[in-house]
Amino acid sequence: MHLSRLGEEWVLWASEEFGFLTPSDSVSTGSSIMPQKKNPDPMELVRGKSSRVIGSLVTLLVLCKGLPQAYNRDLQEDKEPLFDSVKTILGMLEVSAEFALNVTLNHAKIVKALPAGYLDATTLADYLVKKGVPFRTSHDIVGRSVALCVSRNCQLSDLSLDDLRGIDPVFEQDVYEYLGVENSINKFSSYGSTGSDCVAEQLHHWISKLQIS
Repeated sequence: MHLSRLGEEWVLWASEEFGFLTPSDSVSTGSSIMPQKKNPDPMELVRGKSSRVIGSLVTLLVLCKGLPQAYNRDLQEDKEPLFDSVKTILGMLEVSAEFALNVTLNHAKIVKALPAGYLDATTLADYLVKKGVPFRTSHDIVGRSVALCVSRNCQLSDLSLDDLRGIDPVFEQDVYEYLGVENSINKFSSYGSTGSDCVAEQLHHWISKLQIS
């Protein structure tokens, strides 16, 4: 299931609409009708193979659901779905790893897309809570701040301190430490969160663990 979701995400990211990554020729195929296309076929196949494994799981569940708590000859039917699932998943892992090593992340396009949707609105609400504002109230204040941005076609970080204080006087100069995509991401600093330092720590942990293995 995780591999399928990863495959779905990478297929979307490789599409023209997202354009977040470009697979190399070694892990993509051309279109039968459009020569300019690079299709991330390996991950589409990984996504598709997951249905086969999930089907095998359902087979085993149905096989066992009516059996008493002992060995029954019915269980000879578990071998085919089990062995097929192991073989399929090993193949999915191999293909996913190969694909990951042969893509280029389009950094500029990703950075350009990040501000959309006011991602720092959540950290702005956290800022207000740290100032002693109840979350229900901070939710309303942030909503009005975003509405002002929408009317001006700008980002929260573009609002002046006077603009923000016009919505609520609780805002102070330190609010800008919470605004903007980079500041917003870095405010997530608890263990296992999505802040840059936390992600780097997890990457280091797993790289070290895999090298030892």
